[in-house]
Amino acid sequence: MILSATDYEFVQNLLLERAAIRISTEQEYLVRSRLEPVAKQAGLSDLRALVEQLRREPYGPLHSQVVEAMTTNETSFFRDIHPFETLKIHVLPEVISRKGSDHTLRIWSAACSTGQEPYSLAMLIAEMPTLKSWRVQIVATDLSRTTLAKAQQGTYNSLEIGRGVPARMLTQYFDRVGTSFQVKAQLRGMIEWRQLNLAGRWPTLPVFDLVFIRNVLIYFPPATNETVLRAARGVMHPQGYLFLGTTENMLGLSTGFETVTRGKTMFYRPATRKG
Repeated sequence: MILSATDYEFVQNLLLERAAIRISTEQEYLVRSRLEPVAKQAGLSDLRALVEQLRREPYGPLHSQVVEAMTTNETSFFRDIHPFETLKIHVLPEVISRKGSDHTLRIWSAACSTGQEPYSLAMLIAEMPTLKSWRVQIVATDLSRTTLAKAQQGTYNSLEIGRGVPARMLTQYFDRVGTSFQVKAQLRGMIEWRQLNLAGRWPTLPVFDLVFIRNVLIYFPPATNETVLRAARGVMHPQGYLFLGTTENMLGLSTGFETVTRGKTMFYRPATRKG
């Protein structure tokens, strides 16, 4: 069914206020396809009834379901491969060198979706003999609790595995479970899963050596991006590194970062760093 302009504007404002997600008037097909199942699950007749229910109630579980349903969860293992190659060849060796006797490495995978990015990071770290004796903490966060539950389980079908997992890594780091594949327990144990809304108030976080906020800022307005990036800088080691998506950058934003290029990858570090 087609929403009235008033109802559609209500959905737009809900998403912008609660998750800084912008949807245009041309995306009504997307709203319908994602929210009609929410209405059905809630026992409501159609989208109009869903919006009426949302209007009547204070912000609660139904509103959260709507926000989660509209969150884009497109991802893959070793997405855009070059950042992971740069991490292995250039960045991690540098971090290891500067750490000296402090054998602790903390990584944040923000907006981790169904878990492919943090598991890719865990596999990459497992490939580096130097880090085998280190305490490695990967914190993976996402807005959606449903998505986090799938990520924590670490089970993927053949199509999902086919998007980025090399055959050797599939054999080494996954167990066959029926027709699916599950990340081995050792790698799953490297990751701590937390619910976090990047556009909201953040809980207390540790200081990270590496931060990945990839392919999510493109959905936020510039003011929100600036707020998120400044906050990210606040939880980073002064010599840490930040990775964004390949289509994302900081042009026009005042964030306190400077650009670094290694190989085919552009990433960022706090601007106070010297050298």
